[in-house]
Amino acid sequence: MRVPAFLLVLLAAAGCAGSPPPMHAEGPGERAAPVGAAAQAGEVNLSSAGEFTTNDTGVIAYDRTLVPEGAQVSVTVESSAGATRTSLVAEGLLPGRHYGAHLHAKPCGGKPDDAGPHYQHHPGQITPASEVWLDFTTDADGAGRSTAKQDWAFDPARLPGSLVIHAKPTVTSGPQAGTAGDRVACLTLR
Repeated sequence: MRVPAFLLVLLAAAGCAGSPPPMHAEGPGERAAPVGAAAQAGEVNLSSAGEFTTNDTGVIAYDRTLVPEGAQVSVTVESSAGATRTSLVAEGLLPGRHYGAHLHAKPCGGKPDDAGPHYQHHPGQITPASEVWLDFTTDADGAGRSTAKQDWAFDPARLPGSLVIHAKPTVTSGPQAGTAGDRVACLTLR
């Protein structure tokens, strides 16, 4: 199996940072949370990567026109000490296109709406300060990157479940703020 170059770089960087804390789930359908000293300190580290398929509900493409065969994505989330940094790297998407992307409340599923609403740190606030918006524009090769920084840390008991890529850039103001068109792909966070 061929491992894409961007995944090798991410895996190498993750290896330098040490192993993530062990994960444990509280009950059926709940997100896994770190256990041990990291959980006590409020540290959360999530990462996921893969190639979009149509038969794996953990890394799934809903629209092959906008997410071609072979497209890949990786996401890393580091959250502690009152700050969160989230990074996205994508390859193989349509060149020169602006995509919306957000962390969502639930894991991916067979239908686009299975990922639930946007994750909101402050429930009811639809802003880039309360949510994690990772819109990106692809280059001529269909690759794109995005990073978001928040001045809050995730509560280990209430974590986002997925990254959803949308068909359009995120509307930033007005009554449609936070919307970004159809959900075209989803990556479950682990």
